[in-house]
Amino acid sequence: MFPMSWMRTLALSGSLLSGAGLAGPATSPATHAATNATDATFWTTTWTASQQPVWASGALPLPTGLPDVISDATVLQRVRISVGGRRVRLVLSNHYGKQAIQIGAAGIRGLAGRTGRPVTFAGHAAVTVAAGATVTSDPVDLDTPALDTLAVSLYLPRPTMLTSFHWDGRQTAYIAPGDQVDHVDRLALADQESHPPLQRARTFQARVLLSAIDVETPAPCPTVVAIGDSITEGNGATPDADRRWPDQLANRLARQHIAVLNAGISGGQLLRDGMGESGLARFGHDVLAVPQVRSVVLALGINDIGWPGSTFAPGRELPTVDELAHGYRKLVAQAHARGVRVIGATITPFAGALGGSPIHGYASPEKEALRQRMNHWIRTSGAFDAVADFDAAVRDPAHPDRLLPAFDSGDHLHPGDQGYASMAAAIDAAQLF
Repeated sequence: MFPMSWMRTLALSGSLLSGAGLAGPATSPATHAATNATDATFWTTTWTASQQPVWASGALPLPTGLPDVISDATVLQRVRISVGGRRVRLVLSNHYGKQAIQIGAAGIRGLAGRTGRPVTFAGHAAVTVAAGATVTSDPVDLDTPALDTLAVSLYLPRPTMLTSFHWDGRQTAYIAPGDQVDHVDRLALADQESHPPLQRARTFQARVLLSAIDVETPAPCPTVVAIGDSITEGNGATPDADRRWPDQLANRLARQHIAVLNAGISGGQLLRDGMGESGLARFGHDVLAVPQVRSVVLALGINDIGWPGSTFAPGRELPTVDELAHGYRKLVAQAHARGVRVIGATITPFAGALGGSPIHGYASPEKEALRQRMNHWIRTSGAFDAVADFDAAVRDPAHPDRLLPAFDSGDHLHPGDQGYASMAAAIDAAQLF
């Protein structure tokens, strides 16, 4: 709990009531964490959630899970960071927004028992995030250890229709009625019975507005970005447990002060837009714009193979090996031009994927043959600085077109916690740098 009444009075007596909002410092994703403190400390991005446009109902065979409008409500979200620091900043994004979004107040707290802190923007409690814009908060004095979990609250005073979000956060979040920023603490998020004001809260697992968290560190932290699809996103991992493969890689690298960022998007593809922009389109802002990025694990391709002819894209033809290889090479060239190493990940098996679900036609013998040809190219082409053989890490040796049963989340497409642990172990840390 923390006193914010004087800040709330400032915000609500001014532009929020007049309808204009209080504008904070707008920055682009390419520059949000590039400014260093004057005392020769550095800002490192410790957590990200890649942005996606919110799709219209019925446009895709998956619901967004969001209400149509959020009004006079507080959104409470928890995130686990990779590296720690002495101060933190929030990065809020309205990247695909069609209208400005007003934030009436914001707060943050570490879940290790420290006091919550108010978050300001250019000294104000409120901020307006313009359509298409990104806003970075003022630094907040909050000493956070590596792998800490932070609770972030954002109050939306006016009717807000979200058109930019991150679909699958694998973390329970809350939309609670009214302004409850002062309740950004462990119990308010995890135990509604202990906090009656949250009894009417709605739960969801998307990420809204919060797109990154920066920490202040005494030296630059080398950063690894994992760009991929729902398998990098962590679909199939236990919610609220931080067991996706980038999480488990972060566990290994935390003592070396290496940041690991998850830029996975469920439904993501290398060549085409789908549930988000293609890898080719978003590689610049989701990977190369990250300060101190030293290496990227490129784990895209499974949806380029699985979507054509399925419920997602019934009339689409399969790509060729040459088309996929050309896409990979384009990203490698962009990374190398910036001095970033690229670890190419093989495509995991998916025979029988999504059977019994509303999504049909994801797997076929023809698609398996293409997957095998692509994995051969990834392993042998020399296009990458190193290879993470995710296929070998999770396949069933007796049925190499399938996930090992112990590693299967149950849908025959996404690994479970043990499978993701095996994938993280397949990355040779020595090859990252």
